[in-house]
Order: sequence, then C-alpha cells, then structure tokens
Amino acid sequence: MTTATTPIRVLIGKVGLDGHDRGVKLVARALRDSGVEVIYTGLHQTPEQVVNIAIQEDVNAIGLSIHSGAHTSLFPRVLELLKTHHAEDIAVFGGGIIPSDDVGPLMETGVRALFPPGTSMSRIVEFVKGLPR
Repeated sequence: MTTATTPIRVLIGKVGLDGHDRGVKLVARALRDSGVEVIYTGLHQTPEQVVNIAIQEDVNAIGLSIHSGAHTSLFPRVLELLKTHHAEDIAVFGGGIIPSDDVGPLMETGVRALFPPGTSMSRIVEFVKGLPR
C-alpha cells in the first residue's frame, strides 16, 4: 500500500507596481512541472491581497518577485501581515533585483531565501521542495 503525500502549495506573487513577469512565470512553470501546486496572483498585487490569498489557499510558502526597488518595504510588510493573521508558518522567499547589501537585512526580517537573476530553476525547486509541509 502506498501513502499519498500532500503536494507543496506555493503562491507566486508580483507585488507593487512592477510589471516585469517573465521570470516569475518561468519559476511558476518550473515549480508546477516538479509537482508543486502553484497559485499565481498576476501583476500589481498588494501585500494584503497576497497574504489573504495565501491564507485562503492554505499555501506552504509565498514567493515574491520584485524588480521595482520596493523590496525593503514589501517583504517586511508581507511578513508583518502574516504575523498579524497568525500565519507565520507560511515561508516567504523571493527573487528579483535585490542589491546584495539588502539581502542580509531582509533575511533577518524572516525572508527564508532570495534568488538573484540567473539562479537556476533547479535551485529554486530544490529550496521549495525542502520546505516543511
């Protein structure tokens, strides 16, 4: 007899005014192709919308793509909202144009991983599949 495992569920979001979505769609496809259930929110979401959808969809993680330079406010806001909704068990990771000087402070706020441009899809998939369910 085999036991069915619950697939990892990940919300992939584009927060703020950033309109660049090619990379995030590639990540979503790579995750989907590896067996991860992916919910893609589309462009121009607010942190509130992303967190509400994540809670409604009972995801294990939120992946944010930010190319607008607003990463120092958007990641902490998402983490703050998760805490407010008692949903700190939802891991937050991301990618985009994030200067190396900002990576440490973002990780200290609770971001679990940040992937710069050029990161292999297999590295991102490996990270996501390693998250607790």
